[in-house]
Amino acid sequence: MSQLIIYTDGAARGNPGPGGYGVVMMWGSARKELSQGYRRTTNNRMELLAVIKALEAINRTGMEVTICSDSSYVVDAISKGWLKNWIKINFKDKKNADLWKRYAEVAKNHNVKMVWVKGHASNPFNNRCDELATAAADGGNLLVDEGYEMSVA
Repeated sequence: MSQLIIYTDGAARGNPGPGGYGVVMMWGSARKELSQGYRRTTNNRMELLAVIKALEAINRTGMEVTICSDSSYVVDAISKGWLKNWIKINFKDKKNADLWKRYAEVAKNHNVKMVWVKGHASNPFNNRCDELATAAADGGNLLVDEGYEMSVA
């Protein structure tokens, strides 16, 4: 069975500002791309939402998934166990708790391995995710990031 490899990226214009995420999912020779833009959000939220949306798009459980991200915030929180500690303290004083809770729930369905990749470098899949994320942020049909907009209202 092939390994599911996922590349993700997030972008925000102004941080906060219009933002978007981009995802490239590869399973053997199959490839799927996902992206969406939001009218007001942050880069970190879009980086994390890209991972969540990718995991939510998997229609099987128990998958071996490698997620490649250029976000140290996302990779370190998961790989270094910060998220486990945040869960223990019920995300007290933590930003993006809504998305971290959502990630924790969907990640339970798979064996997720996080890999940090250098952004804006020579990795064509990471570069494609950046193109998708920035195009989504700059595009029309922007959604409302309720978790962000409600927290700053």
